[in-house]
Amino acid sequence: MDNLWKVIAELGAELHPDRIDIAATKVETLCSADSFSLAIKSFGPNADRNLLKRLEEAWQQTKKTTPGELASALRSASATSTLFESRSSIELVWTGESTGIVPVRHTEQVLCEVIRSAQHRLFMMSFVAYEVKSIQTELEVASERGVRIDILMEQSQKQGGRSTANSLEMMRQSVPKANLYYRAGKENTHSEGVVHGKCAVADGITAFITSANLTSAAMERNMEVGILIRGGNLPNELHRHLEALIMTGIVQK
Repeated sequence: MDNLWKVIAELGAELHPDRIDIAATKVETLCSADSFSLAIKSFGPNADRNLLKRLEEAWQQTKKTTPGELASALRSASATSTLFESRSSIELVWTGESTGIVPVRHTEQVLCEVIRSAQHRLFMMSFVAYEVKSIQTELEVASERGVRIDILMEQSQKQGGRSTANSLEMMRQSVPKANLYYRAGKENTHSEGVVHGKCAVADGITAFITSANLTSAAMERNMEVGILIRGGNLPNELHRHLEALIMTGIVQK
């Protein structure tokens, strides 16, 4: 039975809701699982034939499931998939040469958008940060409207880190109300590693994960790639994980 529901869920995610409704309407007219072949064409010419074969086999193994129940399950899977997609979206973000073939968002634009969207809390992570006036301005505005801003970066070489720039001090001067963090615990097994991740997450709702540091080169000249995620579980999980690093002392002010 579990296999039947799994295949139905896959179909609900793959096919357009209108196509699922047509197929479900046809399934309702069948006598039993033995006549499923009569409904195959109703799934449309672009439906995965292997997936339809798996559906037929799974239904054959659970013949107690009536055509009406199968049709209802198909419509439910489609509605669930549509609802999930409306609540979560992923966009490609890019800095560098544009092909004009694939539409992409620009790194600096997206990062400013994430900062601007924060209403209560914002967590940013980068190896270094310098010469990014637009980002600093957005952070200052967010700070003034009462957003809690947490920023995790690599320490400078003088502070025991690996960065040649003192990004923490520069960020302290430009956004004095921000909470600045570094990777603590030189006695742990990861003491030779660095803060290499780059991301920004606002209110546990919107997350931007990128290869780009907070530098003018990354915003304007380098080839950088990332994804912008709105809604769903991932932004909240990322925000909780970053905040847990503070709670457990893995990163410190």
